[in-house]
Amino acid sequence: QVRLVESGGGLVQAGGSLRLSCVASGRTFSSDGMGWFRQAPGKERERVAAVSWNGGSTLYGDSVKGRFTVSRDNALNTVYLQMNSLKAEDTAVYYCAASQGLTYLYWGQGTQVTVSS
Repeated sequence: QVRLVESGGGLVQAGGSLRLSCVASGRTFSSDGMGWFRQAPGKERERVAAVSWNGGSTLYGDSVKGRFTVSRDNALNTVYLQMNSLKAEDTAVYYCAASQGLTYLYWGQGTQVTVSS
């Protein structure tokens, strides 16, 4: 059974930091691109970061550039999202996902991030 499990969410004050982790199991994801998405109440899901299979290429949404960093450790089947200088508008449920080609096929259950202002 393929599973992606996120952790590391929580409540943090504005300006603070959190590090999210996503552990994959059930198959090897080392050849897949991985992405972090978020969805706030009443808003559409948006991709905030993505990383290529080997970590050599990364992409960020405009709203998080310079504040978030995505990385991965294929030996641990884990992808990370380091979030710094958090803002109230970063409050959302954060999901990790694994892609094959251009399609994100596997999704985690999400972890809540709440930033208090």
